[in-house]
Amino acid sequence: MTEIILIRHGETAWNRERRMQGQIDTPLSDTGRTQAEALGQRMAKHPKPFSAIYSSDLSRAYDTAAAIAKHSGHEIRRDPALRERAFGIFEGLTYAEMSQRYPEEHTRFSQRDPDYAVPGGESPRAFYERGLACVNGIADAHPDECLVVVTHGMVLDTLYRAAYNLPLPEKREAPLFNASLNTFRREGGQWIGVTWGDITHLTEAGITVFDWRTSA
Repeated sequence: MTEIILIRHGETAWNRERRMQGQIDTPLSDTGRTQAEALGQRMAKHPKPFSAIYSSDLSRAYDTAAAIAKHSGHEIRRDPALRERAFGIFEGLTYAEMSQRYPEEHTRFSQRDPDYAVPGGESPRAFYERGLACVNGIADAHPDECLVVVTHGMVLDTLYRAAYNLPLPEKREAPLFNASLNTFRREGGQWIGVTWGDITHLTEAGITVFDWRTSA
C-alpha cells in the first residue's frame, strides 16, 4: 500500500481574481505564502512520517512545497508532469473574458467533452492520462511509503476521479481548496480516497476555494 498526501498549491492573486492560470507561472500571493507556512507547520507534526516530497515545477507549487521542506528537511523532487492542465487561449483570462472573447470555444469547453481541447491546450482525457500516469509512477517508485505531492487543482481532480470512479464528463461536487490535504491510498493497483479538503491548519491563514458552482 502506498499513501499519497496530495496538496494543491497556496493561493495566487489569479485564484482570487478567478483568472485561468493553466501553465502560466504565477506566484503565490501574500495569503498564499501564509497558507504555505501554515501547511509546513502542519506537516512537521503529521502523525505518519513521509519519505519524499514531489512538486510541480511551477513556482506556486514549488514554493508551497518549499515551506513543507523547510520544516521536514526533505529535498523537493520537481516533476513537470505534475503541472496544471494546459488551457491554451483561455490562460490569463477570467471566466467572463473567456466567454466574451471566445464564445464558441467556451461553449464547447463548458460541454465537458472529454476529447475537446481548447486551441493550444489539453483535452480532459489527455490531461487525465498524463496526470494519472505521473502519480502512478511516483507511487511505483515508493511502494509501501507515505509521500507528499504538491501540485495543482486539476491533478487533484484527476486522482479524485480515479478513486471515486467519476467519469470525465461529470462535474465534481467536491470543491478544491488551496493548501489543503487530500489523502489517497493505492492498494492492488486501485486508488482509494481517504480524506478530502482538510483545511484545519488554515483557520488563521485564510481559506481559498474553487467551486465549479460559482465559476460562471
